[in-house]
Amino acid sequence: MINFDFDKTVSELNGKDKFTFDDFRLLVEVLRHERGCPWDREQTHQSIRKNMIEEAYEAAEAIDLNDSKLLCEELGDVMLQTLLHSSISSANGGFDVDDVITGICKKLIVRHPHVFGEVSVSGTGEVLSNWEAIKQATKGNKTATESIESISSALPALVRAHKIGQKAAKHNFDFANATDSLDKVGEEVKELREAIVEGDFNHTEEEVGDLLLAVVNTARLLGIDSEEALHKANQKFFNRFALVEKSALSDGGALKDKTPSEMLELWEKAKQMAKNA
Repeated sequence: MINFDFDKTVSELNGKDKFTFDDFRLLVEVLRHERGCPWDREQTHQSIRKNMIEEAYEAAEAIDLNDSKLLCEELGDVMLQTLLHSSISSANGGFDVDDVITGICKKLIVRHPHVFGEVSVSGTGEVLSNWEAIKQATKGNKTATESIESISSALPALVRAHKIGQKAAKHNFDFANATDSLDKVGEEVKELREAIVEGDFNHTEEEVGDLLLAVVNTARLLGIDSEEALHKANQKFFNRFALVEKSALSDGGALKDKTPSEMLELWEKAKQMAKNA
């Protein structure tokens, strides 16, 4: 923990127009001080876990929007989460932000032997290959199972499925090509249909999961990131849905009042409008 004069520090921070990382770190300590903010002081790693995830996604959205001003703001929010977690840990006798920075710096030096050592690389592909090999060695993963187990279970399911497939492929456990994987998708669709007819919810849920995994593997073998592909599909659907509703309203009726055939007609119209845009 940082020792500081509360009143003096508050006064100094109030008078600043430009802040450094050290100022930021001190400001968080002020907020978590016994005379600071009750909310900040009461937080735990668990209570703000979701905040870390939300802030990371909001930063990603700023990147998607190509909004540098928004990205600057959101990166500050991500950094705040790092400082809060570090402060919480330090207050309980654990690591502090210097330990966090030391850890990542040491990791980067070890994983870049072509920069900080004597290793030579021919390009990005070899850099990534070396990175993965060093990562596995430093984590102590000796088996394929341990390697897959090391993939965070907190990742979005599509991202984790993609990474699991990549790890398995490194141990020669994979489909020969995307066509073979697509055949598996067909098998899973058939099994899902059978489960639906059977009427067992748990079995149906299981088959839906198998189908999704098969689709992710097919995408991976095609060099496609399933998370990105679904993100784009979601946005495409939203854009077309907005056009459908706009067309429905221009006809003088709410979307919910349209018949299935009218809805399909509006959807096809929206698809054509999107293509011509």
